Amino acid sequence: MSTNVDNLKAQMRKGILEYCILSILSRSDAYASAIIAELKESEMIIVEGTLYPLLTRQKNQGLLSYRWEESPQGPPRKYYSITEKGLEFLAQLDETWNQLVEQIYRIRTGTK
Repeated sequence: MSTNVDNLKAQMRKGILEYCILSILSRSDAYASAIIAELKESEMIIVEGTLYPLLTRQKNQGLLSYRWEESPQGPPRKYYSITEKGLEFLAQLDETWNQLVEQIYRIRTGTK
């Protein structure tokens, strides 16, 4: 049973990672390590090998852009920022998330 729950939790996390990334970047620009740190701090476990393909896909969809900035410690960092299209998409995701939460609440409580 525990394995099934763990698998389901992993699938649910994968499904909302892109939403979480856009949410983080809607507050401020960030580089990959900072995004990973915030996700881990929120107990959304993620590794770099998972994050970079998501960032690339969102960039290719026009939801994100990036710029290089010199770092006081080591090589330059790639800072990601959300685009206007990304903000619009995030607003749609917010609406969808709120609807899902409400629908699940109604199912769990039997209310209409």
